[in-house]
Amino acid sequence: MSLISINNLSFAYEGSYDNVFEDVTLQLDSAWRIGFVGRNGRGKTTLLRLLMGKLEHSGTISRSLDVEYFPFEIADDSELNIDIVTGITGYFEQWQLERELSLLAVDEDVLYRPFCTLSNGERTKLMLAALFLKENSFLLIDEPTNHLDSEARDIVGRYLQGKKGFILVSHDRAFLDNCVDHILAINKTNVELQSGSFSSWWNNKQNSDKFEQAENERLKKEVDKLSAAAKRTAEWSDKTEKAKLGTKNSGLRPDRGYIGHKSAKMMARSKSISSRRENAAEEKSKLLKNIETAEKLIIRPKSYHSQRLLTVDGLNVCYGEKRVLSDCSFTLNQGERLLLKGRNGSGKSSILKLLAGEEIPHTGRVELGSRLELSYVSQDASFLRGSLRAHAEECGIDESLFKTILRKMDFSRTQFEKDMADFSQGQKKKVLIAESLCRQAHLYIWDEPMNYIDLFSRLQLEELILNSNITMIFVEHDTAFADKVATKTVNLHL
Repeated sequence: MSLISINNLSFAYEGSYDNVFEDVTLQLDSAWRIGFVGRNGRGKTTLLRLLMGKLEHSGTISRSLDVEYFPFEIADDSELNIDIVTGITGYFEQWQLERELSLLAVDEDVLYRPFCTLSNGERTKLMLAALFLKENSFLLIDEPTNHLDSEARDIVGRYLQGKKGFILVSHDRAFLDNCVDHILAINKTNVELQSGSFSSWWNNKQNSDKFEQAENERLKKEVDKLSAAAKRTAEWSDKTEKAKLGTKNSGLRPDRGYIGHKSAKMMARSKSISSRRENAAEEKSKLLKNIETAEKLIIRPKSYHSQRLLTVDGLNVCYGEKRVLSDCSFTLNQGERLLLKGRNGSGKSSILKLLAGEEIPHTGRVELGSRLELSYVSQDASFLRGSLRAHAEECGIDESLFKTILRKMDFSRTQFEKDMADFSQGQKKKVLIAESLCRQAHLYIWDEPMNYIDLFSRLQLEELILNSNITMIFVEHDTAFADKVATKTVNLHL
């Protein structure tokens, strides 16, 4: 066992007025399996880069072991995978690599193929196997589940459960629960470390938030009550002071000594009430700082003139000689939310692209209703460049509405001035989702919309979809989201 010690860490990007991290102190055990969570743009990948020594900072980070980052860069994707693994890990026994690949359900023959021929899932598994072969290393695993199908997520989750010594960035609740024993969370005002699963951390956070909100209401009422009491006491004190300076009453002069004493007692009481009010206000100010807010999103889908929106009958998709989809048939009616489910390479994205109007080689019948208006979210958001204003104009959507939706999805106003190329992957995906929500359409087509999206925004989108009459067809491997949202499932098989 060894420790990674972070002491008084502060960091800000050049030209920024705000610190990403300020005076952070943490002790991490190198044997822990740490799930790393936080909203998009809060600095998860930045902290990983700091641990790797890639960024200058104040404070200290000390460790006695190497850190390795997933996914690592591949200089030449035409190189054989066995040579790539050797270049990364150095010396290893062949049986050791074969054992790791077996645990990840990967055939050994991938070692003798070029990297460029691997699927996304095979690439993820090969990289993880290579990195876990390295001795005296602590792994920084940055969102490995993106583009993995449900079966592959289960396999990778079980694999990581049998390992030690890593930080895992993921927004997939079930996946995190399957393989971590600690949670590191970037909150609004601090970085928090807790022992336990994701679910235990989430329950603790919800209970803490509820307690703080109740305490905030109690203190608010107390402050209001004390303010009213202080005002009454001050008024009584003023009246008493005026009586002290008054004239005879029934032929007697006012007892100024008694009245002065009474006035002093009232003033003392007023000061005591003011002090209690200030203490209550100070307690109140310490609350709610880490409560995440997610305003309700609104979508106004168009109603279609017919119950049936689309029919797919006997659909086959081939790329060259490779068939990826055979004899697929389904229908979609108004108000249904259809989940396309299947392993990577089973044709899910091909169906969505075909429905969205892309030229995909196919046979069979794909029939969309006449004058059907669509709103499409692609799987890839890496192409986004330029300003949000220019993007809104290019897409023909209302800029004000577009930015309002992004604000509700935790974009700061300063983010609006940045080039989208500098956004995090999660923020880029939010841009595509916000663009889709701006469009009034009959049918919403979303391809893996939750990739890179933080938990709070996932819950926000779940609520939006469940409380609207949206008709959609989508692909999603986050089982918690998919199971909650889908009203209908079509299983695709290779």
